[in-house]
Amino acid sequence: MKMLLTVEFDGGGYCGWQAQRNLPTVQQTLTKCANETYGRRCLVTGCSRTDSGVHAKGYRCTVEFAEEGRSISDVIPAESLPDAMNAHLPKGDISVIGASVVGDDFHPRYSAKSKTYEYIFYTRRRSPFLSGYVYETAEIDDAMLARMNAAAERLVGRHDFAAFMSSGSSVSDTERTIYECRVRRCGDFVIFSVRGDGFLYNMVRIMAGTLLEAARGKISPCEVTEIIMSRDRGCAGPTLPPHALFLTNVEY
Repeated sequence: MKMLLTVEFDGGGYCGWQAQRNLPTVQQTLTKCANETYGRRCLVTGCSRTDSGVHAKGYRCTVEFAEEGRSISDVIPAESLPDAMNAHLPKGDISVIGASVVGDDFHPRYSAKSKTYEYIFYTRRRSPFLSGYVYETAEIDDAMLARMNAAAERLVGRHDFAAFMSSGSSVSDTERTIYECRVRRCGDFVIFSVRGDGFLYNMVRIMAGTLLEAARGKISPCEVTEIIMSRDRGCAGPTLPPHALFLTNVEY
């Protein structure tokens, strides 16, 4: 058996999820925490990689013992595991907010049906309290918001998203399905939300940059279809910074 964790983390101080030699990552931190919590070597497997600086509100990962033997669910019950692990985690950076028991054949990445990301724009004045979590931009009025949503609609469906993948990626299969894609206003925040079956390297950040170009009138909404068909990264908008991007949910 494995434990499936739901985790929140501030990615500002980490070089992404994936373990890297001599660099702080979320996976390494959680693995160290699991080893200390259980008093034995554990394996921590994530639902996806995240870029350096990207945050998460609903990241999912599994914990299992590295060697066969006693079932992990018999050592610490799922309802007690979040508090037990949080006692070993750095305060303010990472928090385990939920845990459940899953079978040995469960994989947090390959068993996922969809993932949801949000990119947060902030349209008021500069804020020292929010600068690490939002992309500060000029006012996005109702007409601009409408253009963003018209462009977002063009991204929905099964497409080849090569134009929305960072140059130099080694991925050969660039087809992905986007189930929902929309932009909404919430006070001084404009939130771009996208749900899909998977995402290419920097795909959401390039989508966000493309929608911002649509808001500013530099790209028309109908051009988004042409950008997709081009498969040319140079046709899409800029890759926006990672600090305003959040993984918010993973569905199984």
